[in-house]
Amino acid sequence: MGTDHDRLDLDALRARLVERHEALLAGDATRREAADTVELDQQRNGRLTRMDALQGQAMARARNERARNEITRIEAALKRLDAGTYGDCLRCAEPIDPRRLNADPAAVLCIDCAEASSGSR
Repeated sequence: MGTDHDRLDLDALRARLVERHEALLAGDATRREAADTVELDQQRNGRLTRMDALQGQAMARARNERARNEITRIEAALKRLDAGTYGDCLRCAEPIDPRRLNADPAAVLCIDCAEASSGSR
């Protein structure tokens, strides 16, 4: 690992990843319940229209998908930490700037590769 990696507090980054992972898993049941099929029980929904209920369900499903994606990213970052490859860009193999990893501990690409893959350049 190069000098950029020497500036990383891997224990602190691991702790942040684990904490976020646990928080996402703890909210999983709540998110699933919010995304369940809409029931039109007027006693339960009050004045909520079917369209409002369907929109809420769609938003809950989108939140679930984002949470699942984040869980996957975090689990992959933890595996990279265990394997000793954490902090290396998956595309160019150069060290990822510690500031980027501190901002997003699950980042897999250096800023140059991330910008190139998003079409920013």
